[in-house]
Amino acid sequence: MRYSELIVFIVYLVFMLGIGVVFFVRSKGMGEKGYFLGDRKMGPWVTALSAGASDMSAWVLMGLPASVYAFGLGKTWIAIGLLIGYILSWIIEAPRLRRFTIVSNDSITIPQYLTNRFLSTNKAVQITCAVIFLFAYTVYAASSIKACGTLFNTVIGIDAKVAMYIAALIIVSYTFMGGFSAVCWTDFFQGLLMLGALLIAPIFALFMVESGKGAENTAIQEGYFKLFTNWKDVISGLGWGLGYFGMPHIIVRFMSVRSDKALKKGAKIGILWTTLILAFSVLSAVLGHMLLGELEDSSTVFIQMVRYIFPGVISGLLLSAILAASMSTADSQLLAASSAFASDVYQPVFRKGKASNNEMLWVGRIVVLAITVVALIVAANPNSGTIMGLVENAWGVFGAAFGPVILLSLFWKRFNFAGALAGIIVGAAVDILWLAFLGDLGIYEIVPGFICGFLAAVLVSCATPAPSREVEELFDRAVNYVDRED
Repeated sequence: MRYSELIVFIVYLVFMLGIGVVFFVRSKGMGEKGYFLGDRKMGPWVTALSAGASDMSAWVLMGLPASVYAFGLGKTWIAIGLLIGYILSWIIEAPRLRRFTIVSNDSITIPQYLTNRFLSTNKAVQITCAVIFLFAYTVYAASSIKACGTLFNTVIGIDAKVAMYIAALIIVSYTFMGGFSAVCWTDFFQGLLMLGALLIAPIFALFMVESGKGAENTAIQEGYFKLFTNWKDVISGLGWGLGYFGMPHIIVRFMSVRSDKALKKGAKIGILWTTLILAFSVLSAVLGHMLLGELEDSSTVFIQMVRYIFPGVISGLLLSAILAASMSTADSQLLAASSAFASDVYQPVFRKGKASNNEMLWVGRIVVLAITVVALIVAANPNSGTIMGLVENAWGVFGAAFGPVILLSLFWKRFNFAGALAGIIVGAAVDILWLAFLGDLGIYEIVPGFICGFLAAVLVSCATPAPSREVEELFDRAVNYVDRED
């Protein structure tokens, strides 16, 4: 064990906790909107890097490199699909979503928006969304906690389960204390760290490979560099990009930015950051294979490469990027799930709109704690699957359930409440059923789930009464909304 790596990890974790304490002190008088959406005052840099960091969990440093390392460049289609989807979400979805959520009674969560968008008092959409959130985010958070366990076990040698408990405690602490602002600012610093690690490690690995300083047996199997393997890999890889249109913990960043002008700047920053992250993640896998040869556990390729190249303090700093990736996603997921339950179930259903701001904050914090406990149980289960597998399952459910509905709500005036509810239910159901019964076909479940959710939303909207004149007027106001700052 390198004690210098352990010291760097401890310093990093204390820094993250410090941010939570700062925002906890500032939280006096903070309302529900402040805790869950940062009062819509986020700037372009924080918004962009927070959106990227909350998206790129440990899978970008462990899951994606593991797939490319083990199976070759055919898995690069995942990165290509994600980049295309991310660019389109910033350009097509982000500007309208921000305006529509403001006009729709200043909605602070996606379920709340999908109800207010249709001026409905029916809570079916909010409750359905909250149930999906709690289920999918528990699985998603488990992947991040599992990654922390793998990191500490590989680098420091402590028991993976103990490491999971420590990581979960840190994540819960600063999310519990500081809310959305703390999460965004920790994500900002973590995004910078992730980018630095992914830029530095592959460049040094390339120099070492060219100078012949790699392991003895680094032969690469035939066909490893073949990009076009089969059509299923291409379709499934590109299908990953569909997830961005319905990923609540990412698109909530679009809602939090202070103006359209800041949003445009944030788009440029976010797209550049994500392009570099995905490109160098794939490059890390290829160079790791060329430098290290065959590894028993492919998910540790980035960890092993960094430790092979750098001394303790530097390797500790670079490997903190995995902690950053895990935490920046887990905290966002916990906050999104807790906001959905507190704002969309507890307040309207259990308290009938009578809960105070302070009561809502504490309900959200209790939900954060509860989800973390369940996620820990899932992560600690040896049969829970790989890091990439857990992410894939949660990503598919979100993309299929919410992606079609959110896009239709932003661009189709005829879209109605019944269509939105049908699209969410059908998209999620098809995704889960496809995974359970047709997963062996080799097509990522988000693709059929997204298509069926979209068709259900359109068909039900056409078969039911058109939205009222008031709803159509709300649509027009949102389309024509202009910020005072702009």
